[in-house]
Amino acid sequence: MPGERFCRMLAFMPPLGIGVRLYSLMLCFLSAGSGEWFIRRVESCCRSRQGRRVEGVAIKLISIDDARSRVLAEALVLSVETLPLAEVVGRILGEEIVASHSVPPFDNAGMDGFAVRAVDIVDAAGDKPVSLHVLETIPAGRVATHALGLEQATKIMTGAPIPEGADVVVQSEATEERDGRVLIFEAAKRGKNIRRAGEDVEAGGRVLGPGSILGPAEIGLIASLGRPTVQVHRLPRVAILSTGSELVEVDRPLGPGQIHNSNSYSLRALCQQMGIEPTMLGIVPDDYDATKDMVQKGLDYDVLLTTGGVSVGQFDFIKDIQDELGVQRRLWGVAMKPGKPLVFGVHDRTLVFGLPGNPVSAMVSFELFVRPALLHLMGHANTVRPLYRAVMSENASNSDGRVYVVRVRAWREDGTWHVSSTGAQGSGILRSMVGANGLVFIPGGTRGVKAGETVDFLLLREDLQAP
Repeated sequence: MPGERFCRMLAFMPPLGIGVRLYSLMLCFLSAGSGEWFIRRVESCCRSRQGRRVEGVAIKLISIDDARSRVLAEALVLSVETLPLAEVVGRILGEEIVASHSVPPFDNAGMDGFAVRAVDIVDAAGDKPVSLHVLETIPAGRVATHALGLEQATKIMTGAPIPEGADVVVQSEATEERDGRVLIFEAAKRGKNIRRAGEDVEAGGRVLGPGSILGPAEIGLIASLGRPTVQVHRLPRVAILSTGSELVEVDRPLGPGQIHNSNSYSLRALCQQMGIEPTMLGIVPDDYDATKDMVQKGLDYDVLLTTGGVSVGQFDFIKDIQDELGVQRRLWGVAMKPGKPLVFGVHDRTLVFGLPGNPVSAMVSFELFVRPALLHLMGHANTVRPLYRAVMSENASNSDGRVYVVRVRAWREDGTWHVSSTGAQGSGILRSMVGANGLVFIPGGTRGVKAGETVDFLLLREDLQAP
């Protein structure tokens, strides 16, 4: 209705003083003709501004650790799905794997050579070889047709079953085959070069448990048990929405006051690095109703990431839209820079992140809060990268009360980690993330750190360790 639209516009005007605001709202009430509607709007306006810096009242900021704990408390592990074994690399196992048979299922040759009886070659030596009659040749995939008797041998290939009567395999390099016989030039103890049935996995044994990360070795082990499919926790369905009338897509020319939409692409790539292919909801302009419609659509996913509209500007109404749609807010504002105006809440089981619009702020917030939540949804036990100590290569001041998150290049030198800033650290300078393989945390309320002092840092990438 026109009155409601007008009231909504007033709700996002800069603070005018309580008297002027209530008077304006009363005009809306009169134009709308609904006392109940007027009360709802007043309550909504008051509720949406709790915690803002309104007329000198500051946002209540919480620590990085506290914010992450609140996020993880809402991230419930997702259900399992059954997938072909060829499609589960990097996924989290959702069932217990028990061996249906032993691996290997039979005693077999550990290398090419001759299967013999140890007692027959006990006196073999380089200058005094033992001669044995060769019964047959067994390639891998076939079994012997004869059992070994006194002074007999079977030529055998790696992986072929050990014939009955044999108790050792002499490698080819210590033998010489002549006219249906083989000369053995060294003695060998029983069991040498024989891989015993079940030495890898015994039938009925527990092979892998729920929560195991399925890498190449784990997948190969499951395959050795003849399992074509496996149950894994499903991947989160993630939606990404960029807000702001200034944004245009990368294939569009820039108009006056416009910038290209980089956040969607950075966040999409961060998801893809985790094996998640997000749904891109595109760009929505600074229009309340249009933004509300797109946020509503995003609530159908497991995780909704919006960028922009989370601060206290005239058109920053993501939080108000979340309130109207029933998103239960768990935090607004983290004592860190960049990334202070982070908003997080839940709607049923959907995790709703309102990320700052500045590109670096969005990426740092993803790393510190979204990534751990996604990992937890996927079933990972360890969701936070470990902290290391490093020597700072230059001075880094921090007179702010918030933790200063510095993008750095980290490298090891004589067993010690060293870190160096990637350059200008503004929250809109995306170039500071290029070449960065770590984040350094400078505590708030301190003088900062000087070159040569040690700091905490998070290693983001292993492949950029160079000064």
